[in-house]
Amino acid sequence: EDAMLPALHEALVRLEQIDPEQARIIDLRFFAGFGIEETAEALGVSPATLKRRFALARAWLFRELSEAR
Repeated sequence: EDAMLPALHEALVRLEQIDPEQARIIDLRFFAGFGIEETAEALGVSPATLKRRFALARAWLFRELSEAR
């Protein structure tokens, strides 16, 4: 929803401050449309590592957005 965009932006700024790599993962996966393999290659990590870090980033982002409501 458009109403969630400011909260999403604020959450991504906080994530960038806490863990820049996780913020980059979110950027590449959601906004650039990269797949797991492409994102892993761009960040220089294995696909398995990327999947774990992506799961953590998504969970953190979900929690932040849930609290923003």
